[in-house]
Amino acid sequence: MIEYENLYKTNETFLKDFSDSFQKTINSGWFILGKNVENFEKEFASYIGNKYCIGVASGLDALIFSLKVFDFEKGSEIIVPSNTYIATILSIIHCGLKPVLVEPDIRTYNIDPFKIEEAIRPKTKAVMIVHLYGRCCEMDPIISICKKYNLKLIEDCAQSHGAKYKNKMSGTFSDVNAFSFYPTKNLGALGDAGSVNTDDENFSAAVKSLRNYGSEKKYYNDRIGYNSRLDEVQAGFLSIKLKRLDEINSHKRKLAGIYLKELKNDFIKPFVHPDFFDVWHIFNIRHPRRDELKGYLLKNGIKTEIHYPVPPHKQKALQGIIEGEFPVSEEIHKTTLSLPISYGHTEDDIYKVIEMMNKF
Repeated sequence: MIEYENLYKTNETFLKDFSDSFQKTINSGWFILGKNVENFEKEFASYIGNKYCIGVASGLDALIFSLKVFDFEKGSEIIVPSNTYIATILSIIHCGLKPVLVEPDIRTYNIDPFKIEEAIRPKTKAVMIVHLYGRCCEMDPIISICKKYNLKLIEDCAQSHGAKYKNKMSGTFSDVNAFSFYPTKNLGALGDAGSVNTDDENFSAAVKSLRNYGSEKKYYNDRIGYNSRLDEVQAGFLSIKLKRLDEINSHKRKLAGIYLKELKNDFIKPFVHPDFFDVWHIFNIRHPRRDELKGYLLKNGIKTEIHYPVPPHKQKALQGIIEGEFPVSEEIHKTTLSLPISYGHTEDDIYKVIEMMNKF
């Protein structure tokens, strides 16, 4: 059986270092907001190219805090892609703001920059883009539109650790960006974790306060805050994996290259272009008989996933909140299939997947 992802295999080469880090943390007796968090924040900010990184408990919290610090008026509108994972939209709703969905480019699966302008209204305050599947959005026109209309730009980088657009790193295009370190990410913890990154010192200080009960000084609370801190154990693990993130991304790029070359054209393969340095958090193909293909592969010992089976505007939780029809998003959700492509997979695994798929 070729699993979609085996997190033991993905992390196997790190286990000795994880064990050493865990023991050091236990021995230190300091488990919240200590040296491990401080070190990882400096290392990750440096890797991305930001001045500040603030570790929080999850990618969703990172998005919520990014919006909270801007303190937009309740009911303000935030533009967001119609095919994103629901967390992006939930962050907007949790802040008392209104998500306005814009369709993706059917080639890249990222927000179509040439559809953003028509969604801008008097209450629009920001564009929250999502670098989906490990590919950056087409940033030049997005930045131009945000400047033209004086809109804040927020990057959801949950799936794009190390991805680049025109040789510029995801997380360096915006006022603020949010990362998730969920275990399946290219830079994944062994539990939930996230970060907010920015170049603004005041923004950084505000997020640090929000994550810790609204407190900058112990027992003195200046904001209505949260308990959302990256813990010492996960920070230690993330520092270990960060040193090899480029290696992880390189491995996944190699596996993606095999798929792109060897898969038959019966499948709609991912769009590639020299402007985009993709890190392939997810390698998805599309096929009109997706469910049949998924079942066929499972029957033949290959597990796949669907990212995502239900578009946001069809989710029960969002009925009455989301306005409009989104046929491009529906087409993607109806036909997309994610193939195995983890750090724990070998080239032989990928060739076996391809062999079986090409017989479909």
